[in-house]
Amino acid sequence: MERMNSKWKMLLLTSFALLLMLIKHRSRKRPDVKTTTDWFAPIIWEGTYNRQVLEKYYKRLNITIGLAVFATGKFVDQYLEKFLQSANKHFMIGYNVIFYILMDDFSKLPPIELGPLRTFKLCTVLKQHVWKDFNYIYMKNLDTYIIEHIQHEVDFLFSMTVNQIFKNDFGVETLGESVAQLHAWWYFRHAEDFPYERRPKSAAFIPFGEGDFYYQSAVFGGTPREVLAFIKEYQKGVTSDNRNGLKSIYEHYLNKYLFINKPTKLLSPEYNWDPNFRTPPQIKHVKIAWHSKSI
Repeated sequence: MERMNSKWKMLLLTSFALLLMLIKHRSRKRPDVKTTTDWFAPIIWEGTYNRQVLEKYYKRLNITIGLAVFATGKFVDQYLEKFLQSANKHFMIGYNVIFYILMDDFSKLPPIELGPLRTFKLCTVLKQHVWKDFNYIYMKNLDTYIIEHIQHEVDFLFSMTVNQIFKNDFGVETLGESVAQLHAWWYFRHAEDFPYERRPKSAAFIPFGEGDFYYQSAVFGGTPREVLAFIKEYQKGVTSDNRNGLKSIYEHYLNKYLFINKPTKLLSPEYNWDPNFRTPPQIKHVKIAWHSKSI
């Protein structure tokens, strides 16, 4: 554990050094979009990073990246095979990758052929009758698996929904301590329109006039420790709301957490675009197509 903590510190220090080196060039390369937050976290757009510089640094570190995906019921038949095939082609090419597939029925697992440096692990989804929200069930299971083994196996971890298809390279420019995805539906809207939880008694409450961005729950990542920290707060929020007779949605809890605990890196809507929308000129290369109508 001490060796792993030292490696995380080295990774974070390296990431910070890279940000300082690259951030001053962002606005000049993409003057059409916001490239830095008010708390100086980078917003990653096509053209705002130097892939060669990033590759040079991360290749030395021999990192492993995890990608966790939850697939049950109709989502297995509709999306799991396409998700895995596209992730194998575009997710962190050239790096050690472990796909964590959380399922309740392994008999529905499609054939999986992975490239070099890539492997997968099947994780059983244990359901509890008291909880029927599939997001809560997924996060409760992911919490268990991070503690049991994932935190010892990977340096960075992404959690993604299965109703997505990778279209272009999703690389090391996305790595950071806490990585949030800007929501394609709301990025080009005014802040007062953001659909935050507005009931003051809810643990996910964000008052009118507050909030930074509206984040998409289909993609969230960072170090395993940071992902675990969010899951713990999410579970506490759901439990508190349940005691008060309230029920909010997973995305609201995520937005509340990221409002209080600012992400260290934000992914532009290019990294998770809804193909049902007209693509504006700011979107240069769609990294992931998110199929919203399947939810």
